[in-house]
Amino acid sequence: MSIAIGYMPGAYGEGGDDHNYLRELVEVGDKHGYDSLWLSDRIVGEKFSLEPMMACSMVLAYSDRLKVGTSVLAMPLRNPVVLAKQIATLDYLSQGRFFPAVGLGQEEPEEYEACGVTKERRGPRTDEAINLMRRLWQEENVTHEGEFFNCHNVTVTPKPFLQPSTPVWIGGRSTAAARRVGRVGDGWLVSSATPEEIKEGCSVLFETANECNREIEDDHIGVLMGYYVTDDVEKGTEKAGKFVTRHRPDAHFTEFTAVGPVEKIAEYIQNYIDAGGSKFVMRPLCAAEESMEQLEILGEELLPQFPKK
Repeated sequence: MSIAIGYMPGAYGEGGDDHNYLRELVEVGDKHGYDSLWLSDRIVGEKFSLEPMMACSMVLAYSDRLKVGTSVLAMPLRNPVVLAKQIATLDYLSQGRFFPAVGLGQEEPEEYEACGVTKERRGPRTDEAINLMRRLWQEENVTHEGEFFNCHNVTVTPKPFLQPSTPVWIGGRSTAAARRVGRVGDGWLVSSATPEEIKEGCSVLFETANECNREIEDDHIGVLMGYYVTDDVEKGTEKAGKFVTRHRPDAHFTEFTAVGPVEKIAEYIQNYIDAGGSKFVMRPLCAAEESMEQLEILGEELLPQFPKK
């Protein structure tokens, strides 16, 4: 199983005052040999947030080695024909370095309303959209009449660089999300989950894939992990807690967050590897002015402990 460690920006709003911030993020990744850079999706909101598809294209232009992905793209808010065209274009131009991860989106109804869709049946809507995108990538002429989308005699070019289609990763911690990966996805990217939950989800995922006569590669299990490197675990935990995007009512964030010296961060990652994880997206839980330093520390001291195979 190949282990790969990527990263993403820290606090939302980060980089809003610095037009070069994204380029600096890419430079950190290239300098230390991070595998990939991941960008979140917030279409509306007061805090500064780059549109991920556009920003991903800039990352791929800035670097000729970094992979880039979305963590995660709100699938119900987007037209799958347009998105299929965008994804195929990025995959084609980058020669296979773009990895879209999609999910059901946030809970706030305002964003759905602003995008002209409702939250109702967003799960089936996502499934149908993913299946339609695959057909557009693999077939020359597509006619689709579904519950949510319709198109007739449609062809999308270019076709993706990766054949037969761009891998679509699916985000979400729930059992339903794991089943969705088994039914229509190529990989699982999960956040705020404990190693035990990863292990249980993998069982559901692979069992579902087997029932659907599909195959998911063993190393396509991704974990988004918040972290903060510090020698003072108590103060570091208090500090990191302020930057957790969504606290779980049923689990303290320290159950799925690595806070402490680099050796402790490495132990956390190994626990997730033992549970089935293989791809990691590390998110520094700190203020914007400190996050670049945190990524530097991780790159210098932790990445050499998990060399890519």
